[in-house]
Amino acid sequence: MEQAVRSRVGPADVVIMAAAVADFRPKVSAEHKLKKSEGVPELLLEPTPDILAGLGHLKRPDQLLIGFAAETTRGSDLVASAREKLRAKNLDLVVANDVSAPRAGFEHDTNAAVIVGADGTVVDVPLSPKRAVARSVLDAVAARRFTTHPKEQQ
Repeated sequence: MEQAVRSRVGPADVVIMAAAVADFRPKVSAEHKLKKSEGVPELLLEPTPDILAGLGHLKRPDQLLIGFAAETTRGSDLVASAREKLRAKNLDLVVANDVSAPRAGFEHDTNAAVIVGADGTVVDVPLSPKRAVARSVLDAVAARRFTTHPKEQQ
């Protein structure tokens, strides 16, 4: 996936990434079916490549890079986590949400988020249908794009 993303990101003006599928993967894959009779296997994990951080290193000055942060923290911790991710990965916007909050996250048709910008902006998106949350994200991207690159409006 990392190779596919890197091969396509160059000409893009805006890159919106999703939260990582997993931060870790098994270090060794079994060559055959693991049988119960063999006992419980030891599972060693290794980190997966951080595709978003890699894109942050490659980002052009006129390119916007937006990331997501699925967190299990609430309130100001969510904003602090998003700000740290902005800085660490050289992002322009982070959409952070608490996936442990009621009626939010992966198993629901609704979500709540906070959109944090590298320019210091913070936009709270209250619990809403996911389409409305997506509109808020795209509104934030457009506002950032046309504020930092006004010639693009024409």
